[in-house]
Amino acid sequence: AFMAPRVDFGKSQTFRAGPIDKFTPNDVSEEYKASQKVWIVRTSEKIVALSTVCTHLGCTPNWTGNEKKFKCPCHGSGFYGPRPGVEAGVNFEGPAPRPLERYKISLTDDGQILVDKSQKFLFEKGEWSNPESYLAC
Repeated sequence: AFMAPRVDFGKSQTFRAGPIDKFTPNDVSEEYKASQKVWIVRTSEKIVALSTVCTHLGCTPNWTGNEKKFKCPCHGSGFYGPRPGVEAGVNFEGPAPRPLERYKISLTDDGQILVDKSQKFLFEKGEWSNPESYLAC
């Protein structure tokens, strides 16, 4: 079984998350954590779609709103949540070697947020500055 990829090619890699106003500034929406494995994070400046897969060994971190961080229960990796002066998803504690991945995010003609999980953006490659990796608010 380890030779076969764990990808369901029949499942769509895009989904509509709703209008921008649906998401609270400086907060994390967990609405799509279980179904799409995506957090929608809104700061005062932008909205991003973060992967819920820890970059250490692939566990699923938990959002801890009171501490404003994503904390992986498997090995203790921590990633920043939305806060001034720091990009949400950047690793700061534990063994995770790099930040969480972002997915392509855009607006449809009718004002809906569209997340495309087939395109990822990596912080360590400087791809988070790509305008397709975030929506300006």
